[in-house]
Amino acid sequence: MRFHVFTLFPSWFDWMRAARHVVNASESDELQLLCHDLRTHTPLRAGHVDDAPYGGGPGMVIRVDVVAAALEGVFGVPAERVRETRRVCVLTPRGRQLFDAVAGEFAGEDELVLLCGRYEGFDERVHDHLASDAISIGPYVLAGGEVAAMVVIDAVTRRLPGALGNAASLDRESFSEALAGGTEHPHYTRPAEFRGWAVPEVLLSGDHGAVERWRVAHAGPPPGRGEPPA
Repeated sequence: MRFHVFTLFPSWFDWMRAARHVVNASESDELQLLCHDLRTHTPLRAGHVDDAPYGGGPGMVIRVDVVAAALEGVFGVPAERVRETRRVCVLTPRGRQLFDAVAGEFAGEDELVLLCGRYEGFDERVHDHLASDAISIGPYVLAGGEVAAMVVIDAVTRRLPGALGNAASLDRESFSEALAGGTEHPHYTRPAEFRGWAVPEVLLSGDHGAVERWRVAHAGPPPGRGEPPA
């Protein structure tokens, strides 16, 4: 998997390269994280990338010619053709929700291009003619697409071969098929009692069947289908 992140703040992603699962995937040649500064490729003077919106209104809009120049500078083909051979994804509140299944879908790609907006986002022609997908990480507004891109990278990278210390962790985790799309049961560890707060006795019983039944009973439902048992 090769991530291409187009952003005004490429240095923000430096910390991700030191995250253990990112290091693991990178060392096994399963991952490359490449960040491209939109200002480096802008055809405008003084590194400008945005302009006032037609029709008036607050905020600024990242220009389509700036994004096109950046895509062409990195991939060496007309900007509108970049999406023909790779997924080009805008991070936007208007996009489809990043569910776990979408992260799995992305993990099957060879390349994923993430376009990080800022201000009022991108000129709509970026969505219509340069991107092939749009993703939202939730029903709220962020200052820009960088944090959303980090969420996508994190969710996808942990699915790559070699990223996790124990790949079996993916088999029975929240939102997995094994849990029918629900969330994991609660977890406990030592000490067995702390300030009068005890671990459920069944987990200390050594009865594996009873432990499994407890875990199934206390797994959370899929999102939007009620609350987990008390």
